[in-house]
Amino acid sequence: MYTFLRSHSPEIATYIPDRYKEGYGLSLRGIDFAQDNGFELIIALDCGIKAIEQVRYAKERGIDIVICDHHRPGPELPEAAAILNPKRSDCAYPYKELCGCGVGYKLAQALTTHYGQMPSTTNPLLDLVATAVAADIVPVTGENRILATFGLLQLNKEGRPGIRALLKNRNKEEYQLSDLVFSVAPRINAAGRMLHGSRAVDLLSSEDPQVVESLAEEIEQLNQNRRETEKQNTDEALAFIEEKGLQDQCSTVVYQENWHKGVIGIVASRLMEHHYRPTVVFTQSQGKWVASARSIPGFDLYQGLTECAEHIEQFGGHTFAAGLTVLPEKLPAFIERFEAVVQEHLGTEKQEPELHIDKEVQLEELTPSFYQILRQFAPFGPENPSPLFSSRGLTDTGRSRKVGQDQTHLKAEFNQNGTLFGGIGFSLADRLSDMADQQAVDVVFSLEENQWQGRTSLQLEIKDLRPSGKDSKLSEEPS
Repeated sequence: MYTFLRSHSPEIATYIPDRYKEGYGLSLRGIDFAQDNGFELIIALDCGIKAIEQVRYAKERGIDIVICDHHRPGPELPEAAAILNPKRSDCAYPYKELCGCGVGYKLAQALTTHYGQMPSTTNPLLDLVATAVAADIVPVTGENRILATFGLLQLNKEGRPGIRALLKNRNKEEYQLSDLVFSVAPRINAAGRMLHGSRAVDLLSSEDPQVVESLAEEIEQLNQNRRETEKQNTDEALAFIEEKGLQDQCSTVVYQENWHKGVIGIVASRLMEHHYRPTVVFTQSQGKWVASARSIPGFDLYQGLTECAEHIEQFGGHTFAAGLTVLPEKLPAFIERFEAVVQEHLGTEKQEPELHIDKEVQLEELTPSFYQILRQFAPFGPENPSPLFSSRGLTDTGRSRKVGQDQTHLKAEFNQNGTLFGGIGFSLADRLSDMADQQAVDVVFSLEENQWQGRTSLQLEIKDLRPSGKDSKLSEEPS
């Protein structure tokens, strides 16, 4: 939005709330900043749909607010000058799953029409929109898939220097949505988690090579700090579960006063990798318990929190991710109620993650022409996942090994009836023992291109494997 508007007016500024002092949404301090600097309009992006008091506060100071949000509205809407949100009950916009940036892009498109310009004027913004689609984990269906597709075309043709600087560790001829998910998004988020989101804004909006290089190096260091902090907090949270005997709960709720507020969302995701169930991670901020929550298929997190609302000061989010604030004296009651709500919706049986296999194949079928057909379904993401395949009776050629800085990944080479195929299994290094002594294994995987030292080849991205013949489910889902 800043990049778009500054081409029409010099009287433009950005303001990102400090997540530690102001929280995540439209803040009173931000409104004071606007008033102190003579601004008469605030465009709130990816927030504001529940900011009743903040919008009223701005209105009393002669400041209009346009809200561009995609979070679910509450029972009352703010008295803003305009509210763009496809999830409004009275909104007829046909596609409901735009991310916050996508809603902002719709505003930019409308303003382009208002200015009498060609619709293509907004095309250079699409690499940012694709990055947001990837980072916000929204469904890659409908309009999101279209925006992501053309955003990737923009990125690969003449993407902005800031994004390319964050992709330099993935030096490829053609970038995919997964590159934005795993390389760009964590680094952009690290700026806000560890220091301030304004660093990412400066990087993504700058055209100066020296500024871009300097900011990219700073953000890379912040991302490294984020990784170290996240690992420490995750280890402490896992120890908390052990100490409190929470292994048999239907939900996971953990809390500690000094966990880093910027990484608790990632910690919640890591805990779900260990204990597959709805998870809430609390830390303290300004005398209150603040949390990030993550969920699993079958449990609508937003609806679940709604059923706990009497114990929550405020909350917002989506089906699978949310944030909330709880007063100290209400934390025990919230934990008890949340566990009860999860049991009501999921039952008390232990939940297990499932892989839905599209087709069983032979390795010899995985040809370059077959991969080109698969690419027509891209870009892949939530609700449009990369097809999953299974193949039985694969053996290790003897060259499989553990890789990665901490030796947690599996680099495999398989043999099936004389056909050799390489694969990578992230965080699957402990499964190497299943392949010992050329024991046959069944493998579930997606197919991807691997670019290394100027060479491009196909490889399996291993999702799971097990010894052949083991008594467990392995069945195809209807394609």
